[in-house]
Order: sequence, then structure tokens, then C-alpha cells
Amino acid sequence: MLDLLFGITTLVVLLAGALVVARLQQLAQSQRDVLDTLTQDMEAKHREMLSDLHQGLSRQTESTHAALTQQGAQLSDAVTRSGERLRDTMTEAFERVRSGVGSELKETRESLTRLQTAQTESLSTMRLSLTTTLSETRELVVKQLSDISSQLTGKQDALREEILLKLSQMLAEQSVREMEQIQSALALTTTQLTAAVGELTKTADAKLGEISGKVTERLDEGFKKTNETFASVMARLATIDEAQKKIDGLTTNVVSLQELLGDKRSRGAFGEVQLEHLIRNVLPNQVYEFQSTLSNGTRADCILRLPEPTGTVAVDAKFPLENYHRMFDGTLDKAVASKAFRGDIKKHIDDISSKYIIPNETADGAVMFIPAEAVFAEIHAYHPELVQHAMAKRVWIVSPTTLMAVLNTARAVIKDVETRKQVHIIKEALGKLGQEFTRFDDRMKKLATHIRQVNDDVQQVSITSDKISRRFVEIEQVKLEGEPEPVLIE
Repeated sequence: MLDLLFGITTLVVLLAGALVVARLQQLAQSQRDVLDTLTQDMEAKHREMLSDLHQGLSRQTESTHAALTQQGAQLSDAVTRSGERLRDTMTEAFERVRSGVGSELKETRESLTRLQTAQTESLSTMRLSLTTTLSETRELVVKQLSDISSQLTGKQDALREEILLKLSQMLAEQSVREMEQIQSALALTTTQLTAAVGELTKTADAKLGEISGKVTERLDEGFKKTNETFASVMARLATIDEAQKKIDGLTTNVVSLQELLGDKRSRGAFGEVQLEHLIRNVLPNQVYEFQSTLSNGTRADCILRLPEPTGTVAVDAKFPLENYHRMFDGTLDKAVASKAFRGDIKKHIDDISSKYIIPNETADGAVMFIPAEAVFAEIHAYHPELVQHAMAKRVWIVSPTTLMAVLNTARAVIKDVETRKQVHIIKEALGKLGQEFTRFDDRMKKLATHIRQVNDDVQQVSITSDKISRRFVEIEQVKLEGEPEPVLIE
């Protein structure tokens, strides 16, 4: 009985030991897998963080360099395009269109009149020529027939007289032969006359048919060309009418604009509004101020507060339009009007230089804004002495197109200065990020040390588990007596 109980107990203990050993082996394997996975994940994340940090710094450096390069290229392209558009002035576009359309309309009407007259004369001449040709041909045929008939009659009369004379002189024996000869001669003459008349008739019919065909063909071609010409003329007249309507509308707009710009106050207000519109569309609000009063009591249309060393730049709008128009409308001698125009521009340059260039307050130059591209082009194309005078007085003359280039340049400079102001913030952020990364690296090393220690502990637990498993196997095989017990390593 005791042996049975001992055997059952031994069996239960062996089963329990086997289960414990299996669970310990599974636990050790899972711990090893978890540690390996955790180590690989931590190393991969470490490498990814280092790579992302390096790529982020590289992209930031490349984007900053590309932005600066692109801004420089855009600025250069804008200045180049502005210079090219400046050369293509539109001063005489309206007059050229009006004169071109008027002359084309006049020429078209004259061409139409000449064409109708020429067609009428050509048709009349052709009909008269055809009638004359037919009449002459009929008269010629009749005359030739009359001549042939007269000749034939004369020949017959002479032949009869000759026959009668010969009959009276010759003997009776020769009368028969002579009559045969006369009949043969008459038959031959009749045949020749008939053939000649037939040939002449065929020739006349052929010539009349050819003339009729040519006349019909020429008439058809003339009618076709006339129809095509009329269709083309009608189309061009429709186009000219449409262009005339557009010109009338443009004339109305030009008259309205001339009435608006005829008053000095209206011109000044127009220039100030255009200047304000251009500046507000390009520059940020904090760098400009309109109708600002300087320390000398003068009021500028606009003040640009640019970064140093440029500083404060005054912009004033001037619109010298009266004498400019007088140079082209013929109301005044062009030389006199040109001299007055130069005087106006020079006076504006001197006023801006004396009022808006203040030492230690504004920049060493000011800007004169001319709202009309035509006036600006006239100054630079035909009055270089005014440009030299403006440069000597440190006044920069700009038009709407060139002002856009100047404002875009100023915006690029302002953006560059603001970017430079933020450089120290970027450096501080990178320094803090470097410190955090150093701290992360230290903690990562400590974690790796702990992971290695846990791995060593797991290996020791695995050795102990193997020894316990061997012990259970020995118990199962009933080898307890006389065998030394193995020492367990904790």
C-alpha cells in the first residue's frame, strides 16, 4: 500500500515538475525574444532619430539656400522684364490705329469705286469690240463673196467672148473639142470656187466660235472675280465698322480721361491713389506711412521705412502733363513746349531734393513717382540731361512699372533682414535640441546596460531551470539513493 502511494506521489511530482520545466522554458524563450525585439527596436529607433535629425538639418539648410537663390533670380528677372517693357511704349498706339483704319477705309472705298468703273468700262469695251469684230467679219465675208462673184462673172464673160471669137475663126471640126474644154474648165472653176467658199465658211465659223468661247470665259471670270471682290469688300467693311465702334468707345474713354487729368488737383489725386495702391499691394503695413510730416514741416505722399543702411525714404508723386501734351497737340511750338516740359521736371526734381532729403532723418535720396509710362519714357528717351540732373540731386525717377521692381526689391531686403533676426532663435533651438539628444543618448546607453543585465539574469535563470529539470528526471528514474545532490546556483 505504501509503495502504491509512494508511486502515485512520485508520478504526481514528476508531472508537476515536467509542467514547471515546460513553463520555465517557455518563459525563458519569450523573455529572450522580447529582449531581442526590444533591443532591435531601440537600436532602429535610435538610428531613425539620428537620420531624421540629420535630414531635417540638411533640408532646412537647402531650403534656406534655395529660397535666397530663387529670390535673387526672381528679382533679376523682374528687373529685366521691367527694362524690356519700358522700351515698348504705347504713346502713339491710338493715333496709329485711327490713322491706319481711316486710310484703309478710304483706300477700300476708292478701290471699290475704281473696280466698279473698270468693270463697267471693261464690259462695255468688250461688248463693243465683239460687235465690231462680228460686223467686220460679216462685211469681210460678204465682200469676199462679192469679189469672187464679180471675178467669176468677168471670167465667164471673157470666156464666152473668147469662145465666140474662136468659134467664128475655127472650123466646125474643132467646135466639139472646144466645147468639151470649155465645159471642163467651167466644171473645174466651179469646183474650186465651191471648195474655196466652203473653206472660207469653215474658217469664219471657227473664228466666230473661238471668239464667242473666249468672250464667255472672260465674262465668267470677270463676274467671278467681281463677286469675290464684293464679298471681300463687304467683310472688310464689317470689320472696319466694328473697329470704328471700338475706336469711338476708346475715344470717349480718352476724352473722359483727358477731362479728369486736365485739372492739377485731379492729376495729383490720381498719382497719389495709384502710388498708394501699388505700395499697399507689395509691402507690409508696418514699413510705409502715407501723408507723413517730416521734421522740416514738409509732408511727403509716402514714407518707406526700410532697414539700415537705407533707412527712411520719401516718395512723392508728380504728374507734369500739360506741357507734355503741348509738345504733341500742335497748339504750341514743339521746341518751346519741350523746353517748358524740361523746366517742369527740373523744378519737381529740385523741390523733392530740397524737401525730402534731410540728414540724419531720411536716406540720402528720394523717389519721384510719375504715374504715366509715356511721360517716363519721354524723359529717359529724349531728355537724358534730366536723368543726369536727377542723379546729381539724388532723386530716383520711377514709373508704375519700375516702381514695382523697386518695391519688390525692398520687400526682398526686408524679408532677408527679418530672416537674419530669427537666426539666433534657430541657433538656440538647435542648441537645446543638441542637449536633449545628448541626454537621450546617455539614457539610451543606461537602458542598454540594464537590458544586458536582464539578459544575463535570464541566462542564469535558464541554467537553474535546466538543473531543476534534470533533477526531476532523476527523481522519475528513482535515482535518489546514493547520489550526490547537485548544487543550485541562485
